[in-house]
Amino acid sequence: MSQTLTFSVSSQSESPARTKINTRGFQLVVDEPQELGGTNQAPNPVEYILAGYAGCINVVAHIVAKELQIKLKDLQINIEGDLNPDRLFGTNFKDRAGYKHLHVRLSTSTKLDKALETKWLKEIELRCPVNDNLSNKTPIKLSLN
Repeated sequence: MSQTLTFSVSSQSESPARTKINTRGFQLVVDEPQELGGTNQAPNPVEYILAGYAGCINVVAHIVAKELQIKLKDLQINIEGDLNPDRLFGTNFKDRAGYKHLHVRLSTSTKLDKALETKWLKEIELRCPVNDNLSNKTPIKLSLN
């Protein structure tokens, strides 16, 4: 399969902290916690990044496991990251606005020897599109109208 897949979203601001987003017939809501000016009724953008990353790892982990003939009994993915909100709020520009680091932990009760575990994790890392976007610069062009 050597074709380009295009994905897109459209969104409408409902308030300074809440956005309604549509994609492929699905609707998502983005909101902020109350302490960041939102109503805390939905995940915020950086939580959606982690959710998207976990979902992508799940898909790729199962594809690679099947290729490596690993029979996954279960899979849990936990991702945590720290960011400094100072740049977001314009109070300090020393740190970057995004995550400083992400810690991804996969857990399964399936027993793997060390060599197979290493190969499986490396393939997941190499093949996950969200991992690629988070690990590498992606050209972005902002425009108005």
